[in-house]
Amino acid sequence: MNLRDLPTFTNASQSFFETLEKESQTVRHGKGKILFLHEDEAASFFLIKSGWVKLFRETLDGSQSVVDILPAGHIFGETAIFENDRYPYSGEVVEPAEIVSLPLSALKAEIRENNDFAFSMMSAMARYRRQQDRELEHRTIQNAPQRIGCFLLRLADQSKTGPVTIHLPYDKTLVASRLGMQPETFSRALSKLKSQTGITIKGATIEMDSLNQLVEFSCAACSSEFPCKDLTAKKA
Repeated sequence: MNLRDLPTFTNASQSFFETLEKESQTVRHGKGKILFLHEDEAASFFLIKSGWVKLFRETLDGSQSVVDILPAGHIFGETAIFENDRYPYSGEVVEPAEIVSLPLSALKAEIRENNDFAFSMMSAMARYRRQQDRELEHRTIQNAPQRIGCFLLRLADQSKTGPVTIHLPYDKTLVASRLGMQPETFSRALSKLKSQTGITIKGATIEMDSLNQLVEFSCAACSSEFPCKDLTAKKA
């Protein structure tokens, strides 16, 4: 995974990348590893090289509200620079993962010194906010199978033609929580999605001949056209 390819780092300086490469640390974590907790003091942000990470907050009664579930290629924790250097959520590894830890101080310095980069960073955050707004829309106008299809499309390379394979976290209850569904609702909706689109489901692996199988089914109940212009691939 090349840091220079991440949309968030568009317009970053050469010295910024050199600092990240010099001070980064890559660690393999097992399932269940807590990377940080909500309101912890933040010194690092992170890049997922492999595996899955759950971002969540805990309610007063101890239950969890899942903010996002991120696959390889996404960064997270960077928004702490706008939260008084405190993480705005907790982060937990939900499938064995290889995580790169990067210095938050370098990110803050680049934002202060590089106006073009600061604008790129703000644009990336705005895209993520638009994605969240769209998800609220989907909960109103899409049925459960369509919402799952939309979620799968966000995980895929939307420019890809031909056969597509998508790997979900083994624990599908996480995806259900991410989409605001009960596990039993998610299972029924996933079966309906399979029957109506012809996709193949093998455990945690989703296979299809073309993304069009999902596009024709899910995107009809969405105010945006495919491919999603605000897709935050490689960004969280």
